[in-house]
Amino acid sequence: MNEQRKPWPSLPSDEAAERFVAEADLSEYDRSRMQPVSHELSAQEASIEFRLPRRQLDELKAEAEKRGIPYQLFMRDLLSAP
Repeated sequence: MNEQRKPWPSLPSDEAAERFVAEADLSEYDRSRMQPVSHELSAQEASIEFRLPRRQLDELKAEAEKRGIPYQLFMRDLLSAP
């Protein structure tokens, strides 16, 4: 069964995008041409270096990969979590 899906609408502002996502049934839309996008929301002003056991780093990288984000960003998210 080949379902026809609605074309993705033009969303000229953040407000329009938020309204669309809140109200629309996204399963009705053709998402076949979408691509993942990564955004850094703030400039990185400092860097640190520390050592971890290899196993722990591998686990962090695996979890970040599952979430589809770079492992450094995942680590920053963990550090900033309340």
